[in-house]
Amino acid sequence: MSYDEVREADPAVADALEGELERQEDTLAMIASENHVSEAVLEAQSSELTNKYAEGYPGERYYAGCEYADDVEELAIERAEDLWGADHVNVQPHSGTQANMGVYLAMLEPGDKILSLDLTHGGHLSHGHPANFAGQLFEVEQYEVDPETGYIDYDALAAHAEEFEPDIIVSGYSAYPREVNFGRVQETADDVGAYHLADIAHITGLVAAGVHESPVGVADFVTGSTHKTIRSGRGGIIMCDQQYADDIDAAVFPGGQGGPLMHNIAGKAVGFGEALEPEFERYAKQVVDNAKALGERLQEHGFSLVSGGTDTHLVLVDLRDSHPDTSGTVAEEALEEVGIVLNKNTVPGETRSAFNPSGIRAGTPALTTRGFDEEACERVADIIARVIDSPDDEGVKSEAAEEVEILCAEFPLYDREGQLTDSE
Repeated sequence: MSYDEVREADPAVADALEGELERQEDTLAMIASENHVSEAVLEAQSSELTNKYAEGYPGERYYAGCEYADDVEELAIERAEDLWGADHVNVQPHSGTQANMGVYLAMLEPGDKILSLDLTHGGHLSHGHPANFAGQLFEVEQYEVDPETGYIDYDALAAHAEEFEPDIIVSGYSAYPREVNFGRVQETADDVGAYHLADIAHITGLVAAGVHESPVGVADFVTGSTHKTIRSGRGGIIMCDQQYADDIDAAVFPGGQGGPLMHNIAGKAVGFGEALEPEFERYAKQVVDNAKALGERLQEHGFSLVSGGTDTHLVLVDLRDSHPDTSGTVAEEALEEVGIVLNKNTVPGETRSAFNPSGIRAGTPALTTRGFDEEACERVADIIARVIDSPDDEGVKSEAAEEVEILCAEFPLYDREGQLTDSE
């Protein structure tokens, strides 16, 4: 992949871009919200649509010259409708958080009530954390996972909803490793007269491929990110029934955003097209199989997993049982030194701070894109275990770095033509 034009115009930026490409090729991306997109998606996102303002929607733009922008957005919408079976799709949100904002602005008034999962139990900032706009504009209470099992207690959620009487209940999470019973949450929402927003930011690809239950057609609103397990252009998406379409569209534009990022929407269209191919279902299934293999191997090494395992693309490791004196921050930093990039994470019943928590979160979408199978993920788990056992041992870390280098060479990210070299 060449940055010749950038280098001629701005060598400092070219150095950073080439460094980032090398970093991705030479490290294992295990942050659960990251993935590697194809060369086609990269090309679409760097296209001339970067130059085009297209405020409004296809056929109803505020500016002239939008005929090709319309074509691209309509393709993204049609492909999303095919992928998830949605009645109405808005592909303009700049991110998953912006998608959530679109639903809140469309359906709530300031001071209305949101019931969502606590951040330390696997929720997300945009579900109502006090530091986020959602927590500042709305009254928020949060439910938790069962401290004994690590699973969502749907009976407790229902009891909380009866008492709190929320205007909207949020399901879908950023650090919850189990399949979500969206139907049960919708029943609770119906019982208390609330809307139900299912945020599938992390599992958009798993839902599209049918390896995770779909909330589309169940929840009132479904939001998601388009660059995680679905591997398309970076941004967000909102799906809903036609009865809410006008309100949602108006909340996104002009309610919460100006002109859409048409180059990103082009990347969404291309990525959605790739996900409609039969090979994508195999990829998504492998993501889950790899996460299970990773988690089981870590358990063999004595690590505790929140909920005891995973149904999805990630494992959440609680270090307090196996390594009480090692924080998630220490583990993250030691692993990054050897080329394994994952993130520190809070765990249910967190006893440290969010900035120095007791757990780590590890995902398999990007590894699977590189072609990793279960055996390769077990090798990664072995490395993770050795490094966390001895985070200050330079000899251990040196050997681990060599093993990561071997894995990166065995499963290269891009081939010599710049194409993604994945398991498909």
